[in-house]
Amino acid sequence: MSIRTQLLKGILDGCVLSVIEKEVVYGYVLSQKLQQAGLKDVSEGTIYPVLLRLQKNGYIKGEMRPSPAGPDRKYYEITPLGKEALQEIKEQWAAIAQPITVLLGGNQNEETN
Repeated sequence: MSIRTQLLKGILDGCVLSVIEKEVVYGYVLSQKLQQAGLKDVSEGTIYPVLLRLQKNGYIKGEMRPSPAGPDRKYYEITPLGKEALQEIKEQWAAIAQPITVLLGGNQNEETN
């Protein structure tokens, strides 16, 4: 497993919740939105286990709806519990992203001693 894959695995729940918070989507559209955001290596096969886990945790709910073309699709929307989880993920990400950027040398504004 690549380093990128390992890093992405840790934050993918938050990315998925963030997309679903903005709009009700089905798996393929979710995958497309993540890819459009720059996560090119996130496939539908990667997303469905995440969706299942988020649904089991009560963070999202799925509903089968008719499709204009082909079989019915399962659309996902965020729950109040999911909104709370997403807020926690955002807070935790903010708490670690800046120090990690500094440690890895990506912030030119860091203070030197």
